[in-house]
Amino acid sequence: MTRTSHPISAVAASLNIPDDALLRYSHDKAKVDLDWLSSRPENDSKLVLVTAMSPTPAGEGKTTTSIGLADGLRRIGEEAVLALREPSMGPVFGMKGGATGGGKALLVPETDINLHFTGDFAAIAEANNLLVALVDNHIHHGNELGIDPRAVGLRRAIDVNDRTLRTIITSLGGRANGVVRETGFDITAASQIMAVLCLAESPDDLKDRLARIVIGDRFDGAEATVADLGVQGSLTAILTSALAPNLVQTLEGTPGFCARRAVREYCSRMQQHYRDEGSLGHGHNCDH
Repeated sequence: MTRTSHPISAVAASLNIPDDALLRYSHDKAKVDLDWLSSRPENDSKLVLVTAMSPTPAGEGKTTTSIGLADGLRRIGEEAVLALREPSMGPVFGMKGGATGGGKALLVPETDINLHFTGDFAAIAEANNLLVALVDNHIHHGNELGIDPRAVGLRRAIDVNDRTLRTIITSLGGRANGVVRETGFDITAASQIMAVLCLAESPDDLKDRLARIVIGDRFDGAEATVADLGVQGSLTAILTSALAPNLVQTLEGTPGFCARRAVREYCSRMQQHYRDEGSLGHGHNCDH
């Protein structure tokens, strides 16, 4: 099957998204400006939630059903917008495989979406690992906050399935390498930065939420937070672009948001451009 796609500007135009609200990453994928999207009023539109479904051996599960449903609604004359979670790259190379559907119920460009896409996961991993590195650096250089190295709750992140990194010992090799402690890696999608990003509604909200992340316990039993380190601004700078949703399409040209936050919000704000009886195809996986 030849897999062709419409220019992303045409997909955006079908949603009445102006050209200056698009940040193009290629001819078939773009981000939608968060300020423009947030300025749109929410509409009381219909919502179809596809979740809690185990896939068949052929891979027919939540994503395939969501894409097929959205395409089907548009085929019968309804206006539908698809919203899916942005896939983690780690499981793509495992038994689970890709997360863009299958057959003709497919989100495109599927290879890009399954791998680096628009860099959202890279930004999350970098912000997470910067924070942990700053914590270790603070402990090494005098530990003014009195953080107990044995009670640091944050772990590093990597978007690869690697069981050997689940529990590790860091800072071996002498005093110059920091304070030895037990820690580990989580897959990026399971990191605390990931969770905070999913809840944030704006850069300011993201910064406030990052500031409240608990690093760990102090020797006196009190909690130490990101705000105590004063690095929430740096983390926000890395993550701001990841807040904006990614706009792609299905093989049949159905618009699709592929993002890690508030997929229902994106659809309801776009639905205002459609007639009242229009329905939403909303796919949200819960297997992370």
